[in-house]
Amino acid sequence: MPLSALRRLRTAAVATALGVSALVPVAGAQAAHAATARPVNPFVGATGYLNPDYTAQVSAQAAADGGTLGAAEAQVANNSTAVWMDHIGAIAGDNGRLGLRGHLDRALTQAAAGSTPVVLQFVVYDLPGRDCAAIASNGELPATAAGLATYQSQYIDPIAAVLADPKYASLRIAAIIEPDSLPNAVTNQNKPACATATPLYEAGIEYALNKLHPIGNVYNYLDIGHSGWLGWPTNMVPAGQEYAKVAKATTGGFASVDGFISNTANYTPLNEPYLPDQNLQVGGQPLRSAKFYQWNPDFDEYNYASQMYSTMVSNGFPSTVGFLVDTSRNGWGGSARPTGLNGTPTTVDGYVAANKVDQRVFRGNWCNVYGAGIGARPQAQPFGSASPIIAFLWVKPPGESDGDYPSATHPHGDPHCDPAGTQSDGNGNTYPTNSFPGDNIKAGQWFGAQFRQLVQNAYPSLGASTGGGDTTPPSTPAGLTVTGTTATGVSLSWTASTDNVGVVGYHVYRDGTKVGTSTGTTYSDTGLSPSTAYRYTVDAFDAAGNTSPVSAAVTATTASTGGGTGSGCTASYSVANDWGSGFGANVTVTNTGSAPTTSWKVTWTWPGNQQVTNGWNATVTQSGAAVSAVNASYNGTIAAGGSTGFGFQGSYSGANTAPTLSCTAG
Repeated sequence: MPLSALRRLRTAAVATALGVSALVPVAGAQAAHAATARPVNPFVGATGYLNPDYTAQVSAQAAADGGTLGAAEAQVANNSTAVWMDHIGAIAGDNGRLGLRGHLDRALTQAAAGSTPVVLQFVVYDLPGRDCAAIASNGELPATAAGLATYQSQYIDPIAAVLADPKYASLRIAAIIEPDSLPNAVTNQNKPACATATPLYEAGIEYALNKLHPIGNVYNYLDIGHSGWLGWPTNMVPAGQEYAKVAKATTGGFASVDGFISNTANYTPLNEPYLPDQNLQVGGQPLRSAKFYQWNPDFDEYNYASQMYSTMVSNGFPSTVGFLVDTSRNGWGGSARPTGLNGTPTTVDGYVAANKVDQRVFRGNWCNVYGAGIGARPQAQPFGSASPIIAFLWVKPPGESDGDYPSATHPHGDPHCDPAGTQSDGNGNTYPTNSFPGDNIKAGQWFGAQFRQLVQNAYPSLGASTGGGDTTPPSTPAGLTVTGTTATGVSLSWTASTDNVGVVGYHVYRDGTKVGTSTGTTYSDTGLSPSTAYRYTVDAFDAAGNTSPVSAAVTATTASTGGGTGSGCTASYSVANDWGSGFGANVTVTNTGSAPTTSWKVTWTWPGNQQVTNGWNATVTQSGAAVSAVNASYNGTIAAGGSTGFGFQGSYSGANTAPTLSCTAG
């Protein structure tokens, strides 16, 4: 059925499902909320809502376990988690749990007891044909036109009616919209269930945005999967187009989407600290070629969000669009976590296995993964106000099951959740599921054994000595100073935070982007371009995941150089994939000199109308048809005879003729 036909399937809201005598018109709600200031980032200056249903489960588990473990478990209840509206009955409340209005009333009570606004996160999750590529979270509505009509009238309309009540205008409400929906529209069209469901997903999300966007204190965030799903350029480029297509179809256009969220209910690490360079050569192969990554250049959610930000902006979303990361289960602490770089392995697979913090055997494992741990605590602006990542959230409440597996008593379970099962990567390789052994528990229900392990493997730790329940950020580092510069490097130092007892490290930002982490109060930033001004700030973070405001900025200008004796380079160009209106390309930079390079720059002029949309492993800029690519901080040094590389995505019409490249080295 055409999308235009699906959009016409509108029916009246069923107010009686919520016990509401009359629906509040959205236009009236918009006027009622007009007096409330609307910050761009709703998480700044706000306190997260504490779901009493969830905190009761955590408290009961902590009391039952007792001792040191119980004390650590109890700290989890101090963190905000999302409320999942995963079926129609959840709106009014069922199975002993509060409904949407009940949660909003509790949020008002919480706000009245404090001094800051309260932000409540809830998950919109009931599309027809939901979870088309799996079974564990299949929903209640069929992938049919009738299912879409029910979704609109009995699910979205009642939710919008409750949220539009002026009584709740003082709350900030973050709507996490339909996990795993549009990512399936990008990658799983070869599955009949997903091909059938995709136009329903698009029409349903369009309808939800049209209903929720006019409510002034509601913020809409679309799910974008995670780096292990859409991180490949061949997936990321069409993803940007798909999300833009849905946004442009709404009444409010791009403004109806406040941002995006990655890693929802998943386990992908925020950072891979010992694998910062996907082009690092081990055994003659780049790290991204390892079986675990399968040529995906995004190893973690930080890099994925940064790449996806560029992709979305290039597709028409405003530069103010914000990115959220679900850090509820991506900590990967415990004894298996690497504590330093292991440079011994001589193959990419061995090197990755020895140094990755993600302990899964297959990046696609997603169901009750054994060995995982709670991640960074919910926090606004974890990388400073200039970063597109505006907050960490706990969307998946730690301890709630991802799904059950098939058995005599669970005939509709998902094989991906079977601890004795396997799954394929689509390339002929099979892997164990890594699912937690023992109890067979349906999605959303409490999984006590898994919760214990998540707490034990939390990173940062939830142990009593770390202050895991602390929500007070450290003080801002002072006295940031440039202590030296070279043509390709800047040295910095600063004064430790005044409450340095709780500080475990510092983030260093160059021009608003995090470039490194230091455990001390000095840092050397290398691989820079000569004769270039850079702006630096730092912040402090503690073991509980709290981050201070960034310091006052300093500017450093690198020295000039004309290139040293023996310097020289060449650059080769290849198109990795081309889909007719866009393409992905790779460039290899080779040192042809007799001494190591300290920096490099590649330039070219397009022979056609090609336009670079985003790049990685280099700073790629375009003016007219002229393009320049300058090395990143970590790959400016190339040994004599060695090589490195970068890549980018582009758009075009007509011919996509390859350019002629020029390379200069310092």
